[in-house]
Amino acid sequence: MPSFSDVLEIRSGVQDRYPDVLTPKALEVIAELAHFDSERKAVMQARLDRRHRRAEQGERIQFLDPESIIPRTRIKVADARAGRFTGSAIPDDLKCQWVQGTGPGAKPRSPLESSIRNVAYALLSGADGWMFDGEDALGQIETMSLDNQRNLRMAFSKDPIFLQAAEGVAAQMNTWAKGFFGRKTISDWRQQLDFTTKIFRARGLHLDDRHVRNADGNGFSASIVDAALYVANNHAVLADQGASLVLYLPKIQTAEEAALWNDILSGVEVCLGLENGAIKTYVLVEQIEASFQLMEIRAALGLRFVGFNTGRWDYINSVADAMAWDPEFIHPNIDAVVMTFGYMRNYEDRVRRSTNTPDEKGRYALWQGGMEPNIPVGSEAGVSTSMAKARAGAEREQREGASGKWVAHWKMVHIIRPVWEKAGEANQAGRPFPALTYTDADADGLTLLEPAPRTIRGARDLISVAAQYGNAFEQGFQAAALKPADFFGNDDVLYLMEDMATGEIRLSILWEWLHKTATLTADDPETGANEGDPFTEELFTRLLAEEYAKLQQANDTDVHDDSKRTTLPVAKVIVDQYVKCAKKAPWMVDLLNINLTVERETLADERTQDFLNRFASDGVRITNNLDFA
Repeated sequence: MPSFSDVLEIRSGVQDRYPDVLTPKALEVIAELAHFDSERKAVMQARLDRRHRRAEQGERIQFLDPESIIPRTRIKVADARAGRFTGSAIPDDLKCQWVQGTGPGAKPRSPLESSIRNVAYALLSGADGWMFDGEDALGQIETMSLDNQRNLRMAFSKDPIFLQAAEGVAAQMNTWAKGFFGRKTISDWRQQLDFTTKIFRARGLHLDDRHVRNADGNGFSASIVDAALYVANNHAVLADQGASLVLYLPKIQTAEEAALWNDILSGVEVCLGLENGAIKTYVLVEQIEASFQLMEIRAALGLRFVGFNTGRWDYINSVADAMAWDPEFIHPNIDAVVMTFGYMRNYEDRVRRSTNTPDEKGRYALWQGGMEPNIPVGSEAGVSTSMAKARAGAEREQREGASGKWVAHWKMVHIIRPVWEKAGEANQAGRPFPALTYTDADADGLTLLEPAPRTIRGARDLISVAAQYGNAFEQGFQAAALKPADFFGNDDVLYLMEDMATGEIRLSILWEWLHKTATLTADDPETGANEGDPFTEELFTRLLAEEYAKLQQANDTDVHDDSKRTTLPVAKVIVDQYVKCAKKAPWMVDLLNINLTVERETLADERTQDFLNRFASDGVRITNNLDFA
């Protein structure tokens, strides 16, 4: 077994600060799995190769050859589609997941006693499960990824520091609930801590860790680091509590990638002496390619797969990216692309059909519905309207067959929960739906656009929220409450909890509008643009300048004053260069990551240009931490 120092390096001082997270056993697991990093990089290069081929040849995504074998497995594609594989039984604590909350377990630049309160809000929320995020909603500045791991370990083991925080949080939550619902939501806070199933989302295969790298100086897999630290540090206490060991796996595009994840998690189990399949997994269907390989992904994860989740922002971004080569494929305003829109409706339908296809033992999987980003904070009219909309969305998903829904804030749990309480059933696994088919019409349906507005107002919203999100990310707030600048001060328009995906999709659509010469569908007296006019670089530049000026003039509560001369200009550089670059970058997060410590506009310009130039010329993403030393 290789020693850690033989193959990997930790940033100076980090191990001394986090000996309780970077334990000898956890580092041993990471070292044992280090050989998977080169395989991960090969799979990620295959992603880029497919993307390049689509762009060069105008190639649409296709279903796999049914006679082929899923890479890294011995499973024939036709067998996966027919359910001829052994899946997982659903553990008892996952059978009823009416409401799952999601958010990070740490705060940026906060002392432990404050930071750990995030976990208390989650475990006292009344959610059936909470996905503690290590990816899209967790800030990556400084050592936040390790703060997150430390907080989860301390909370799960009921450290006195956590219990003290939880007692205070419970009182605060009950005070709010009495004002909003007219009743408390927590009767016994200690007992409530044991109600919620604990789930962790590791970072995706496309990301490098910021504190661990290969001994040769190259970046190392954030997925391996996250999975190893979480499982090594928490498996024993979760087992003692009779709780399942559950991960959400993000950004998977293919069954081969799912099989790689399966091999990594099997390696973790071997290192820790766990039973094969002890680590259970949900898969976030956030990538369009995954919708072409749903049963194959289920089969590749086999004994550990329990369900799919249907997200929105990430999925829209993946469709825009996969279709970047097609000049006719142009999105409308982002608010028109809801779950019942064109390709989104067809994607959701394929997910529910795949989870309700039995495996060879007659086992079904779970379908967890999408995210509810609303927060019940605002005017009485604004909250009333938004909560009615949120409940209607939950009711629609419940009718369609989802076993539960996500919420992005603890205040939403008891607003959404009654939808499933009324239905009464623990889940809808096994509800009959038509069998999946794999026709050309099915493939076309996964890129189906439908008529909807494309307006200057829509462009302003895209630009404003993208710039705000980039600023929040660089400040350490990867989960942030945002709304377009024109609605600052208007309490009838609620803030929405947004994570990395909101930035990704907004820049993708702006790139699409500019480089495919999108035409507007309405007049705009303010700019003088008319229906049928193209969305030009000149127009984009003007709108960016105007929206940026609004952010500079905003109150500190909307845009932190200390960011207006530091990270907000950096965010503007990223928005501007990403959208104007002729070669579309696959991920906004890459540009944000390489600028995480940057507070000078000139340096951000240099780093961002270097990334985009290298990607355009060599097809290479810069993913390692440029400030590791």
